[in-house]
Amino acid sequence: MGAFSSIFYIFEAKSTLYKMSLKNNPGLDPKEIEQLKKECLEAGAKFVYFEEELNDEPDHVEEFVHVQFVGNYKGQEAIFDAVIYSLRLHFNSIVYETAERKALKTYPLYVPMENRDETYEANDEMDEEVELYITELIEEIEENEEVKLAEHLEIDENFEYGIGLDVCLNVEEVDDAVVAKFVNDYLAGTLKLDPTLYSFKTDFED
Repeated sequence: MGAFSSIFYIFEAKSTLYKMSLKNNPGLDPKEIEQLKKECLEAGAKFVYFEEELNDEPDHVEEFVHVQFVGNYKGQEAIFDAVIYSLRLHFNSIVYETAERKALKTYPLYVPMENRDETYEANDEMDEEVELYITELIEEIEENEEVKLAEHLEIDENFEYGIGLDVCLNVEEVDDAVVAKFVNDYLAGTLKLDPTLYSFKTDFED
């Protein structure tokens, strides 16, 4: 992400690039910031949930939220656009991707869902076979603890609206209390992430 890669630039160049990016970022516009402050005041919180237009309700909605709040970044007031999700949800995603990559070695003709377009020809039999194989691989990966992850925070100062935050926390549910604590800690500069590496196991139903 931008915040981490910027350490490779000399201070003068970084400052110049940052000032240039501010001109085209509506999330740093004082009018936008004041509007968000008003919305937070009306909500009685330091943050507001960002309501996205989705055709389908996302799975595990209690483990993933999108919020916005106002804070300071490099001495300037800014809107922070944060996605906050559970470590378990992130773990499940990484494990599935790992299992899918392994499955493709056995089934090279299988086309993952995200790669299917109008030219894709359906093959229900293969889909069913691969999905079953992926489930077996997931169990194997989890049993062997091949994937271990820790809490993390990534900052994107080149985000299209304000400052982007990608936040992964080891919590069962990302509820109001979890979000409020994160926002308070982040704004106060007291946020502490758990560096411990965790793995999880899925309870598969027969």
